[in-house]
Amino acid sequence: MAKQARNFASVTMAALMFCLAPHVFGTTAAPSCASDSASRQLDFWLGNWDVGAAGSSPASRSRVSLTLDQCMVIESWDGGRGHRGENMFAYSADDKSWHGLFVDNEGRVHVFTDGKASPGEAEFTGPSTGADGTMVLNRVRIVRISANKVEQTWEKSTDHGSTWSMAFLGEYSRAKP
Repeated sequence: MAKQARNFASVTMAALMFCLAPHVFGTTAAPSCASDSASRQLDFWLGNWDVGAAGSSPASRSRVSLTLDQCMVIESWDGGRGHRGENMFAYSADDKSWHGLFVDNEGRVHVFTDGKASPGEAEFTGPSTGADGTMVLNRVRIVRISANKVEQTWEKSTDHGSTWSMAFLGEYSRAKP
């Protein structure tokens, strides 16, 4: 019986130390993404969208939603001709920056390591490697035009950002329910 009491006391003490550890070591709980204004800066883009772009299918669509307790923005898009992808964006309270990941069903992956946002606009940049092995700098901008219109541009630079060429210009119109 004494051995069981010691085991119970040890387990209870370990659980108590585990629960108190964040306070003992000086860490505090992070604010909820739902109430953190920095995490809410892409909310203007949430919803279902029809996407028009030069040469695009009239069936191009985008759905932008929140996940992970409103900590991550996900854009699920369908270019209308079998080309689909998902783009993920999240604000890091640690480095006070936005980050993004673009993935499509043709094997393309782009990581955006530097992002900034303010109410109604966001910009993400990140490097990739071109088909010929050259370094490419990518820049994506998402801008609120009105409550029912958003514009997304994707530009590329092969000279470290001195000059840019347009790779994509998407005009998002809020889809009618």
